[in-house]
Amino acid sequence: MAITTTLRGSVTQSSTPTSRRNWGIVLMLLIFSMLNFADKAAIGLASKPIRETMDLSASQYGLLSSAFFWLFAIGAVVLTAVFRKISYNWAVGILMMTWVLTMLPLTTQTTFGVLLASRVALGFFEGPAHALCQSIVHGLFPAEKRAAAGAVVTAGTSLGPLIAAPVLTWIILTWDWHASFIFLVGVSVVWTVVWFFYADRLPFKKRIETAEEKEATVDPNGDIIVPFYRLLMLPSFWGLALLSFAGYLITSLKVTWLPAFMNEGLGYSMETVGMLAAIPYVSAMAILLGTGALSGWMLKRGFSSRVARSFLTAACLLFAGVCMITFTQLPAGPLQLLLVVAAFSINSIAFAIGFAGASDFLPAHQRAAFFGCIIAAYSVAGMVAPYALGLIVESAATPAEGYANGFFIVGIVICIFGVAGGVMLNPARARIRLLELTEIHARRKQAAR
Repeated sequence: MAITTTLRGSVTQSSTPTSRRNWGIVLMLLIFSMLNFADKAAIGLASKPIRETMDLSASQYGLLSSAFFWLFAIGAVVLTAVFRKISYNWAVGILMMTWVLTMLPLTTQTTFGVLLASRVALGFFEGPAHALCQSIVHGLFPAEKRAAAGAVVTAGTSLGPLIAAPVLTWIILTWDWHASFIFLVGVSVVWTVVWFFYADRLPFKKRIETAEEKEATVDPNGDIIVPFYRLLMLPSFWGLALLSFAGYLITSLKVTWLPAFMNEGLGYSMETVGMLAAIPYVSAMAILLGTGALSGWMLKRGFSSRVARSFLTAACLLFAGVCMITFTQLPAGPLQLLLVVAAFSINSIAFAIGFAGASDFLPAHQRAAFFGCIIAAYSVAGMVAPYALGLIVESAATPAEGYANGFFIVGIVICIFGVAGGVMLNPARARIRLLELTEIHARRKQAAR
């Protein structure tokens, strides 16, 4: 049976929830997400040659890694607002082109200042990427399929570094770290060409609202219409922000410090690190897809959205935090490595299942802006954590001791934020509150006429 799906920035299109075109878009966005995180992983994989060739200290490298997030929050909010005026399909292609431009200076010999500036610019243009992807996907699928479809796209955050780790490590060891960015630029250009050919059959221009829709208090899909600032006052907004912050602590440290930690903290060679660093991404992808399917199954079986989204996400993050705390207290060996993999395998769940929980109560046309604000909040983790860990490592007697101290603190924060966020994110209660606000809005609108 055909349904009508309305995306802000596109015309209304009819399709079945599992149509080829919808899943084709998911596949393209999966690759988009893979490239998004492959360029982040490149700096982490090249951490040693970058530090050696540019004579950087651990704190300087931590500053370089944090620089990516300096304008990430601003980009997430500003560009998401700008892209509401055009088709989201064009917005995704435009973002990829800007990523290519920001990576070009890294394809040849450069200075620390240029490297720093390019990472700041890349962070700005990558800010709205996840919000746009999730908004597009959540608009294409019904509630029980959103977590699974969103998980497929989010799996790119693991699949990208998974494929990139051995490939880019080989390129770096065979040539130099600049060659890894040449490779990424080439792949990104190919994706952009394919995307615009693929998206050529999709609507480019913003849909023109009818007079009836402008006067309505509820949009054609039955979504609630309230002033946007009201969404930011919901406890569920802050709950999702805390869950995402905890998840992004793991993400930011995984892409910036995990290879260096395995090399300097655990004593593995760079060749071995190239293989070991891929393991957390393999397990992360499996866990992400599995929990996404589990969340949808729980909804179908009658579990509340709070249990299937919030509590499931919180439980996974709590497990990750406990694993991180524990591996800092163990000697090097298989058990420690197993806990390291477990701790760094659960970072993406908040961005798939947690975001799906938010879509259970969010008005469709306000999802991208809402997600942009969430991304702005959790990007602070990426801004602070890499630099703070660099300072801790540099001030410790040995790198191994510094890593242990740093990850112990991070593990505690993940546990606290994960539990607090899981309690605060309550999709059903948030929707009830928005319905109440919609009624108030409708009465005021009627009284003003």
